[in-house]
Amino acid sequence: MAIAEASTVQRRLTDLTLEFLAALELERGLSRNTLEAYRSDLQQLGLFLARRDRDPLEVTPADLNAFVSELADGHDGKPPVAPATLQRKIACLRSFYRHLRREQIIDHDPTAELRPPRSRGRLPKVLSRDEVNRLLSQPRGTSPAALRDRALLETMYACGLRASEAITLELSEIDLEAGMLRARGKGSKERLVPIGSKAVATLETYLARGRPQLVGIRDEPHVFVNLRGAGLSRQGLYRIVQTHARSAGLEQRMSPHTLRHTFATHLLAGGCDLRSLQEMLGHADIGTTQIYTHLSADRLRDVYFDAHPRAQIEARRASGSTAAAGSNAPAGSNAAADRPAASD
Repeated sequence: MAIAEASTVQRRLTDLTLEFLAALELERGLSRNTLEAYRSDLQQLGLFLARRDRDPLEVTPADLNAFVSELADGHDGKPPVAPATLQRKIACLRSFYRHLRREQIIDHDPTAELRPPRSRGRLPKVLSRDEVNRLLSQPRGTSPAALRDRALLETMYACGLRASEAITLELSEIDLEAGMLRARGKGSKERLVPIGSKAVATLETYLARGRPQLVGIRDEPHVFVNLRGAGLSRQGLYRIVQTHARSAGLEQRMSPHTLRHTFATHLLAGGCDLRSLQEMLGHADIGTTQIYTHLSADRLRDVYFDAHPRAQIEARRASGSTAAAGSNAPAGSNAAADRPAASD
């Protein structure tokens, strides 16, 4: 393709992209971060099509499948994109070409036959209950910052909040007496989420003794604030989580989103049904929630021995037998070795 023709294709795609993003912002209320990611995705598509001498309005399913395969496999020394990123890019392509079809700019939607590559099946990282306890015990002392950090970590784990939901949470959206908060998720969708008693207690302490010292006389609506009393930024939240993760020896195991994954996995392990979890996480599609059904063998064993009546009877009998045999056990032996052991 000649340089002038490639430039024309890029300008055309840029104009179409701006119109598409404006429609998304108006109709679906997507966040600025999502809109910027979609803009980047379509810019990447434009570069791919320019290399193949293809007009964005005349692409075929084969063109788009080739683009997706290149992203999945890597190209020109660039590594393969992460599975979650690839799914977002595919969602962007589908939304973009459906928009063009609705606006009658094209006659056929080429993404109707788009086939995503087989998932690599990478599961989200989650913390054990012991690791969660270690993390939540890291903010020590009674300084305003320590009270804030303790309340922030407890609330994110108790409610499964995204980082963006935690930093945009406002005072008017929490009801500590009722133990509920209103989270504003993707696409400005709102949902009600229960707050556990531990999180309620840390929030009450922070709001009474920590936040007032940070905010002073400033009229600040956000619950979590920085040391200057302004609303906490995404970068500030990340630093707080990483600081305490490092202190707990978990810096390689987690990001702020790990607390959300852990919230979901622990609820399922405790017997929460998938539909209720979907509501609490704010997932539009239950298929997204199903990834959390990956309970480990240890967790399944814990749930089984806690919930099954016959298993509980046998566990009690084993406990009684162990107590009776304890005095006859050899020195240094573990008489409880044959009992089911809790993993966390």
